[in-house]
Amino acid sequence: MNVPLAWSNLTHQKTRLLVAIAGVAFAVLLMFMNLGFLGAVAKTASSIYEQLNADIFLFSPKSEMIAASRPFPRTRLYQSAGIGGVEQTMALYLTMVEWLNPVTRSNQRVLVYGFNPYEPVFLLPELQPAQAVTTLNRPDAVLIDRLSNPPLGYEPSDVMELNKKRVIVSGEFTLGSGFAASGTLAVNTQNFFRLFPMQHPDQIQLGLIQVRSPDQVEAIAATLRSRLPNDVLVLTKAEAIARENRFWIQTTSTGFIFNMGVAVSFMVGTAIVYQILTTDVREHLPEYATLKAIGYRNRYLFKVIVEEASLLATLGFVPGLLIALVLYQITRWSTNGGLPIAMSSERVMLVFTLTLLMCILSGLISVRKALQADPAEIF
Repeated sequence: MNVPLAWSNLTHQKTRLLVAIAGVAFAVLLMFMNLGFLGAVAKTASSIYEQLNADIFLFSPKSEMIAASRPFPRTRLYQSAGIGGVEQTMALYLTMVEWLNPVTRSNQRVLVYGFNPYEPVFLLPELQPAQAVTTLNRPDAVLIDRLSNPPLGYEPSDVMELNKKRVIVSGEFTLGSGFAASGTLAVNTQNFFRLFPMQHPDQIQLGLIQVRSPDQVEAIAATLRSRLPNDVLVLTKAEAIARENRFWIQTTSTGFIFNMGVAVSFMVGTAIVYQILTTDVREHLPEYATLKAIGYRNRYLFKVIVEEASLLATLGFVPGLLIALVLYQITRWSTNGGLPIAMSSERVMLVFTLTLLMCILSGLISVRKALQADPAEIF
């Protein structure tokens, strides 16, 4: 591969090379940021399921996402408990409500989880029965997610207002609220129904089912689907996570915006590289014509342009990646760790592949002038 000629063409104009590298790096950075936010959406959407102590979930078929779960009869849990292989069933109540921030005096949407603290509903240490029984069984007690963003303006032991009723902050836990709410609260079932009297104990938003053996999850889920009425949806943990991700990435504007951002970044980078390579080809047209006159085929000229494009892709990718890593870290700091944006090897390979494709596509378009160069006309 005759890299020196391609490299000489690129470095002949140092300023133009730096502009080209900056343009590619900018496109790479945009792709990394959009894919990073898209990945954070998926990870945030699934984080609650990762912290729930269940192998199988029961939902209302009308529920599109966990933060807007519709109620269904609690008797479905009792029926599920009679299926062979089921170890334990637990109920989780959810509702969205306005929280009055005492610092800003503004209302923030918070998601409230109500559960029996004597049951291991969550995997979080702060919500395990050994600790939750002490912190949640106090009158008016609530636990607040310390990853709430923006902060809910409280201090431990503060007396606050929730749904126009008095509550006392008795502790914190670490979960993350996702994109549907600013924060998350946890209360026991007694306080849940005191705070939200319109909720009914016989109507739950989420059913949690533990099985005795992990190997039986799929079989038990299939049995539940065949025996329970169609007013309940049965999903394994993996299926519940995939369903939540599909909602946020494919149904809401959030996923569309970030996917569109990747596409626009790709097109911007393609346009920048095309302009650089087209200018380079035009300035070196006599040299390309000379090469053709002394016997070099179009395939050689094509290879030189593709090499230039590949070099630009590599040179622009590295600074784009480094800047993206810095911005990922700044984003985590600015959200107090609430936005789980992180780099992965799969994303690095994907963006590098897109960058290489972007530059080679630009090279394929710009190389036409070199292939059409006629020595007789030029000289």
